[in-house]
Amino acid sequence: MERLIGIDYGRKRTGIAASDPLRIFASALETVDSTKIIEYLKNYAKNERIIRFIVGWPVNMDGTPSEAQSDVASFLQTLQKAFPDVPIEKEDERFTSVLAHQVMIDGGMKQKDRRDKKSVDKISAAIILQSWMDRTSGASAAIDPTSVPESLSKKKTKRR
Repeated sequence: MERLIGIDYGRKRTGIAASDPLRIFASALETVDSTKIIEYLKNYAKNERIIRFIVGWPVNMDGTPSEAQSDVASFLQTLQKAFPDVPIEKEDERFTSVLAHQVMIDGGMKQKDRRDKKSVDKISAAIILQSWMDRTSGASAAIDPTSVPESLSKKKTKRR
């Protein structure tokens, strides 16, 4: 079956998500060591046809390149060499970690489990992929990071 793959690349860990065959929703798959990401994706591609990669593109709130952007750019080159026939799209990843934490809270995940950065990475990958799918399908659920007021972007969740 054909799948879109969402990737939240980091120096140490990389979160991975996949679309359903109809490309309606994204599901978190795994978090892998970043040195093994290409190997993981090649193994995944043995069972599923990857038709596009959606990679989180790190930018600052003002739209300037973030510190991590050069790491992601290097990864994109490696990914393109490993999968020359699969298109790659970049998706703004501002707020994905914040949204991932909120998803975990809303889902009832215990505070101890929310501290696991592996969970945040794979949920962030799913958010990146879902955002791209929503935006490109014309759905209204996509979040435009530039439209979020600064006061909300710094808001912390209250303990209850």
